[in-house]
Amino acid sequence: MIVDLPDTTVSKISRALIDVREEGGAVALGRVLTLIIVSHQGVDEEAIEAANDASREHPMRVIVLMEKDPDSDPRLDAQIRVGGDAGASEVVLLHAYGAAGSNSESLVTGLLLPDAPVVAWWPADTPPVPSQSAIGRIAQRRITDAGTQTDPHAWVRALGSHYSPGDTDLAWTRLTRWREQLAAVLDQPPYEQVTAAEVLGASDSPSTPLLAAWLSLQLKIDVSWRYLDAVEWEHGIKSVRLVRAGGDILLERPSAAIAVLTQSGQPSHELAFPRRSLRECLAEELRRLDPDVLYGRVVTDGCDLIEPATSEE
Repeated sequence: MIVDLPDTTVSKISRALIDVREEGGAVALGRVLTLIIVSHQGVDEEAIEAANDASREHPMRVIVLMEKDPDSDPRLDAQIRVGGDAGASEVVLLHAYGAAGSNSESLVTGLLLPDAPVVAWWPADTPPVPSQSAIGRIAQRRITDAGTQTDPHAWVRALGSHYSPGDTDLAWTRLTRWREQLAAVLDQPPYEQVTAAEVLGASDSPSTPLLAAWLSLQLKIDVSWRYLDAVEWEHGIKSVRLVRAGGDILLERPSAAIAVLTQSGQPSHELAFPRRSLRECLAEELRRLDPDVLYGRVVTDGCDLIEPATSEE
C-alpha cells in the first residue's frame, strides 16, 4: 500500500501512519529500530530496496529524508509505504523543499519509534563529520559508504580523524568474508608466525587499505598494499598474501565470484567469494547497535601502521 501526502506536516504524517495500520492491519509492535536514510538530492530506489530486504531480518521503520531545492518555497511532501511495498518495514519518504528542510532533526523526531534505537545511513551524500550532523547526533549507529564518495580513498584516509563511537562504513562491512576466511586459516596448523603481508585491490576499492590496516593491527606486522589498474583487476579486493617461514598463504580471486586458497604443502581450495550486496552489508550492520570497537581501532590506530606499496592510486 502506498499513500501520498502532498504539502503536509509531520503531525499529519504521524496520524496517517496510525490510519494506515488500522486500515491495513499492519503491526508496528515488532519494530526494533528506526532507520533514517539521508540524502540531499534524492535516494536511489536501490537503497530503499536494500532497507526493505534487511527489514525481513530487522523489522523497522524507515524514514527517507530528501532535502530538495533549498531556494524553492517551503513545502513538505510525504509518501507512506507499507505491506508488499515495504517488506517488513514501514517506509516514510519525506521530500523537504526550501526552508522546510533546514531543520532535519525536527522533521524526523516526531516520526521515530518510541524507545527504539536510531540508525542513520547516508548512501551517498555524507556530511564531513557524520556524528556532528543533525541526524547523526540523534543516532546510536551511523553508516556511511566510502564507495559512493567523490574521492573514496580520501574519505577512507579521513575516517580516523572524525571517528566517533557508533560510526561505521560499508567499505569495512564488505571485508567480513575476507577477515573470516583469513582468521580461519591462521587458526589451523602449522601455527607459524606471519612476518609480512601484502594486499592488492582494484583502484575503485576503498576496502583495500582497511583490510591491510586490520591485518597490521591484529598480527602486529608490516603490511603493504597496492591498487591495481582496471586491466589487472576491475572491482574490489584481488588478493591477500601472508608470508610465513614454511611458505606463503595466498587468498586470491581469479574471478569476481571465486577465491582460491593456496598454502604450502596443501592442495588448493576453491571458495565461493561473491561480492557482497548492499542488502547483505546493511543487514549485517543492523545486527549490532553497539559501537564496533574493532572498526574504531582499525580506522584510528591501524591505518597509521600501513603505507601503500606505491604512491599511485
